[in-house]
Amino acid sequence: MRFAFIAKHRHIWPVSWLCDVLDVSRSGFHTWLNRPVSAREIHDAKLVTAIETSFKASDRTHGARRVWRDVLEEGLACGLHRIEPLKHLAFNLRHILRP
Repeated sequence: MRFAFIAKHRHIWPVSWLCDVLDVSRSGFHTWLNRPVSAREIHDAKLVTAIETSFKASDRTHGARRVWRDVLEEGLACGLHRIEPLKHLAFNLRHILRP
């Protein structure tokens, strides 16, 4: 999450300053920046899409368990405890992370 914040705000503040403030190394940030997308990130992106579809279809009333069942019905394998943080990130923190 720190590296994503740095990547998003590096046009405003210097990378070296952001790395110092967030207590990460510049080399670590640049390594992260050039790293290919992992299989988990790809799967999480698919899950977030399915979570958003299910949650919006329920007029934003379904909890994590119902969303989880809908995701399983779509054929995506995951556990309930993986749905909860992704749902939280996708909806509750969206207003914070919007560009």
